[in-house]
Amino acid sequence: MSAPPRPATAHATPSAERAAAEFTRRFGRAPLGVWSAPGRVNLIGEHTDYNDGFALPFAIDRRTWAAVAPREDRRIRVASTFAGDKSVELPLGLLDPARLAGWSAYPLGVAWAFGRLAARGGVDVCFDSSVPVGAGLSSSAAIEASIAIALNELWGTNLDRSALARIGRLAENEAVGAPTGIMDQTAALQGTAGAAVLLDARTLHTRAVPLGFAAAGLEVLVIDTRTAHAHAGGGYGARRASCERAAQVLGVPALRDVALARLEAAEALLDDETFRRARHVLTENARVLAAVTLLDAHGDPARSGDALARDMRAIGALLDASHASLRDDFEVSTPELDLAAESARAAGALGARMTGGGFGGAVIALVPTARNAAIAEAVTRAFAEAGYPRPQLFTVTPSAGARRER
Repeated sequence: MSAPPRPATAHATPSAERAAAEFTRRFGRAPLGVWSAPGRVNLIGEHTDYNDGFALPFAIDRRTWAAVAPREDRRIRVASTFAGDKSVELPLGLLDPARLAGWSAYPLGVAWAFGRLAARGGVDVCFDSSVPVGAGLSSSAAIEASIAIALNELWGTNLDRSALARIGRLAENEAVGAPTGIMDQTAALQGTAGAAVLLDARTLHTRAVPLGFAAAGLEVLVIDTRTAHAHAGGGYGARRASCERAAQVLGVPALRDVALARLEAAEALLDDETFRRARHVLTENARVLAAVTLLDAHGDPARSGDALARDMRAIGALLDASHASLRDDFEVSTPELDLAAESARAAGALGARMTGGGFGGAVIALVPTARNAAIAEAVTRAFAEAGYPRPQLFTVTPSAGARRER
């Protein structure tokens, strides 16, 4: 299953208003409302969620909007500004993962997952989006979360955000065929302005963790390498299978339950690849919790300016260590991702790491605001010298999760 297609060149900025206008143009009537959900950046904690571990994503200020209106029959029709003028329509009773394909599998998969509970009536939906596709910023979860909160309201199911995240994960796993965890949907649904979401993927407990980057004179720079990835491919599934194999050999429900010392003592029981996959997960969980400790301390008004600066440098070092682990132990990086991280660091970033599942996508760099432009220029120059396509660079801010817009 491929990722949603990249949007064609638009005549207007993606927005709730454009989604509503496009809905009216395509379907000949106005939508009842417009709901939206953000993309996400994962600050740290990669490939940990499907191992019952910890992750620290945050919702970003790029969103997907879903203009929706009920129908009088029991059919669902979906369209978007990023898939041409063609819409996809099916009876609710015939929604089945085996019938779904292309970008429409994301929203139709959510409707299918909801329908197992209570599909109350047909709907028309039109999407618009400013979340880059294939960049590791979870454009798919933004689609899933935006339609999930719309259907939750229209169908009166009154599910909480955690349950909606599970519906999105079910759609992604079964309808799309991507063996992902629940981090992306959680970030899209439970994001908070100015904060990251600490996710315990075993219990689904979440906690807002204020980031304080702006107060520290820092920004998160996204470097989209424009090498698109797709989680439904074999590489992602192979990594997950390795983790499950390691847990089985070690006799635990998930790698969350293994201490690093125990893994190292049992190294002879695992082949080298499986050992390294497990080591990444264990060390990445530790890096998430270390980052949260630093960020919590950052909110202490008794901390001195020098101590806060040290905390931020330490967070940068955790980002660097995460990238190295993803590159060497989990082997999901690419030459483009490595160059983006290395050139950002060399130009003054406190730390940088690939974000998302890997095999392409984006790098995030924690950068001083005063150095942002210079770092972006240095990365762009490094890509040109390497003969790579020009990357897309932009800053993101921690933003609110899914919501009704109008």
